[in-house]
Amino acid sequence: MPMERPDVQRPTTELDARYSSALNPRPGAEGVTATEWADARGRVAAAEIYWVVTVRPGGGPHITPAIAAWHDGVLYFPTGPGEQKARNLAHDAHCALLTGSNSLTEGFDLVVEGEAERVGDPAVLEEVIAAYEEKYGAHITSAEGTFHGIGDAMRSGNAVLFAVAPVTAYGFGRDDGVYSHTRWSF
Repeated sequence: MPMERPDVQRPTTELDARYSSALNPRPGAEGVTATEWADARGRVAAAEIYWVVTVRPGGGPHITPAIAAWHDGVLYFPTGPGEQKARNLAHDAHCALLTGSNSLTEGFDLVVEGEAERVGDPAVLEEVIAAYEEKYGAHITSAEGTFHGIGDAMRSGNAVLFAVAPVTAYGFGRDDGVYSHTRWSF
């Protein structure tokens, strides 16, 4: 069954005033609004590092940094077939990918939640490899690159590719101390 492409759908968007400056307005925060999904999607696609959160078989979290690519409304990330996150996803497909900044007063953090599905379709695999090469450039395509050969590793199975179609996503904005918390449901 082909994975749904939520990019073609418009998620419901909701500002959560409890965690936004809407309930406790600061100067300049009177008009705080929810962030549009198109803006958040652009930020998800542009990020270079993500934190992948999976569930260990015993129920505890496992969190690790990874590279990822947004393609046709789905977030993709690779891992080694024997790595902890691959073993965790074989047990429980629920996961989250997070990206953002570490400043208290500036930036925008994003959380994408969904279920990881291992990519087996060779055509989709090639499309995603092309998306990785376009996004990460010499890091992947150059012999001196950090992840050189990752496309070949995915083709051979030495790296497995997982797809996460968003089910729920959250955005946490900080603009000079003006806070917003947006939830998108797909």
